Amino acid sequence: MTAASFAARSDEDVRRLLLDHPLAWVVTADATTPSATLLPIRPVFGPQGEVRELVGHFARSNPQVESLRRTGRALILFLGPHGYVSPSWMADRTQAPTWNYAAAQYLTDLVFNETPEAIEGLLRDLVGAMEAGRPAAWSLEDMGPRYKSLSRGVIGFRANVLSANARFKLGQDERPDVFDDILAGLDRAGGEDLTRWMRDFAAPGDRDPG
Repeated sequence: MTAASFAARSDEDVRRLLLDHPLAWVVTADATTPSATLLPIRPVFGPQGEVRELVGHFARSNPQVESLRRTGRALILFLGPHGYVSPSWMADRTQAPTWNYAAAQYLTDLVFNETPEAIEGLLRDLVGAMEAGRPAAWSLEDMGPRYKSLSRGVIGFRANVLSANARFKLGQDERPDVFDDILAGLDRAGGEDLTRWMRDFAAPGDRDPG
């Protein structure tokens, strides 16, 4: 199969990936050394459902902040459900090992938001998304006076998307019998999240039977 075979079927696939798996690497490289930080990132969608911006916050003490002040350019990497696929699960043991996954990367220009109002807006959006549906959901107000002191230690950002590449390698290239063996093996190995994506994304009618 070509790389296009593993592309998103629609913007909704990418939306689901970013909302279900918000922890992402923010990667930079300036004249000194490359740097990377894991951060929860929230997407901002355009009118057609495309990812227009990515927003989040750094600790102000993170040295990567100064690198970004100089260059503004960042690569943001999301990894969704993933797992090793063992030929030991398969009746056809001539199959090779592989790794199934969903992932997306974005080249961005990043701008910091320094005002308390902008930072609070970003934090409220993130907390609201992460706490949604939880019993006795937590809110910023629960912090009381601590919020003001702790929020001074973070700096918000908005990253304008320059280019994007999402890849959904979820068994589309497997024969139906091999695909079923992979699902059974992943289920036994505790890969329920990955198998949900595989069952949804790699419908039997979409796979090459040969």
